[in-house]
Amino acid sequence: EKRAAFVAEATKLSGMSADEVNAWLNNARYQQSIINAITKPAEGKPWKDYRPIFMTADRVNSGRNFYAEHKEELDRVSADTGVPPQYIVAIIGVETSYGRVTGTYRVLDALYTLAFFYPKREEFFRGELAQLFALSKEQKLDLNTLKGSYAGAMGWGQFMPSSYRSYGKDGDGDGKRHLIAEPRDAFASIANYFVGYGWKSGTPPFVPAVAQPGAQAFVPDNFEAKYSLADLAAKGYKPADASAPDLPATLLTLEGANGPEYWIGYQNFYVITRY
Repeated sequence: EKRAAFVAEATKLSGMSADEVNAWLNNARYQQSIINAITKPAEGKPWKDYRPIFMTADRVNSGRNFYAEHKEELDRVSADTGVPPQYIVAIIGVETSYGRVTGTYRVLDALYTLAFFYPKREEFFRGELAQLFALSKEQKLDLNTLKGSYAGAMGWGQFMPSSYRSYGKDGDGDGKRHLIAEPRDAFASIANYFVGYGWKSGTPPFVPAVAQPGAQAFVPDNFEAKYSLADLAAKGYKPADASAPDLPATLLTLEGANGPEYWIGYQNFYVITRY
């Protein structure tokens, strides 16, 4: 039975007893609204419809104000990790509107619902639920009150439990990794996540590209930067600026408001897509 197998996995990972795990599972509540949300995510929209949701004057201004407010700490994290502050700010802006919208679902309910009632990705979410039990024990988080997104992501940077455990950092030196409400910990952790996935300091994530006449349609099977600029040029795609770095790259084609948009993405673009 799925539940019995999960309890065995969760006890081994978290150090909780089987009775504790079962008690939390009995406490968890199925939420139909979570199934509804994950079935129709906004991320499924084409770029021309998705971009206006985030690229608003209010969000841009809020981002500038957020950076100004936290500039000293963001710059320090950037100097330590090589991740420019604007990317940390942008992640927080997209994920939680600069810390204002961090989620209203109990994380326990969200992960329980998806782990046992969403067959399409149940294995992934059962893994995250087990990680949540381990995280709650390590960080002394109250699973009765811990809130997050419909997918179980938490805090300013919307970390899933496994990412919280792997990449969470103590940014303010108090000995705790408090990504829920402590912005300095969130800044350090977002940058650490990028570094963990191979961020290359001093190189751009992507540059605009142009399609040459007769360019063949090319959609890579993933976002890995594994093609040379010569490879992409042979397919009919070149950087719009001839000074773009000649590094391993990939091609991204977006459905823009005025037709296709082409971008050449480097390693740092791949790292951002892992977030």
